[in-house]
Amino acid sequence: MAAADVNLNRLAVFVALVRAGSFTAAAGQLGTTKAMVSQHLAKLEEELGVALMVRSTRRMALTDAGERFHEDCARILADADDAITRLGECRDTPMGVLRVTAASDHGTTVVAPALAEFAERYPQVRVELVVTDTVSDLIAERFDLAIRIGWLRDSSLRAARLAAFRECLVASPSYLEKHGTPSVPGDLAAHRWVAVTVLASPTRWTFTDGHGDEHSVQTRVIASANSATVACRFVLEGLGISVLPDYVVDADVAAGRLVALLPGFTLPEGGIHAVYPGRQPPVKVRAFIDLLKERLA
Repeated sequence: MAAADVNLNRLAVFVALVRAGSFTAAAGQLGTTKAMVSQHLAKLEEELGVALMVRSTRRMALTDAGERFHEDCARILADADDAITRLGECRDTPMGVLRVTAASDHGTTVVAPALAEFAERYPQVRVELVVTDTVSDLIAERFDLAIRIGWLRDSSLRAARLAAFRECLVASPSYLEKHGTPSVPGDLAAHRWVAVTVLASPTRWTFTDGHGDEHSVQTRVIASANSATVACRFVLEGLGISVLPDYVVDADVAAGRLVALLPGFTLPEGGIHAVYPGRQPPVKVRAFIDLLKERLA
């Protein structure tokens, strides 16, 4: 006889019957009828080929085989309950490895500190951050999620918008002292430009004035970098003007190391998104998205 020949659901009925002490009490606990409990026991004995209980009109008693089998069944059901509990903990509590990819600038300034807080908050999670300025294949490279900046491409991946960021036109005081301060977007064509090459259009920018009118300008590149952080370093050194995200330049603007230009004009806002594969993200991914929203609010 193999385990496959036995209906394992009958084990729970058998254990409930022994614990309840009668067919009537067992039926009440299981939400079924006394006849159904008796039928399950008879079928179980038939499948096992051994009598488990001696029954009379007034009492029932376990056989020797039934006593041994009950101990094993009770242990099996307890193990099953423990397994279900552990599975529930996996479902409800972040654990395991959280593997994240992000652009180098945002990954360093925003995602890394958030992951550090996440690891402190959920000690059962080991965090891993991969910074890259190329778009990673989340499924092939086994990432749980990516933090992407700017405007999302069409994708089969799911995305949660975390926040927005401002694009800031900035220059250093030393550059402005030497080359003058632009007063309208058209002036930028004559200035030295530091381009961020990972952008879709790193040299052409469209500004909107207070009346909603658009002003486009083609810039003259003197230096370029594939990282906003590196481009910011060029600007800080007085090499030229650039458009950089607020999370890269805000501290330098507040400290006076950079000057925000063209205050009467705006550039389109960019989005910060958490992108993940699958329809329903696991609990560790949902928890990290919630934490990022808290920090970016």
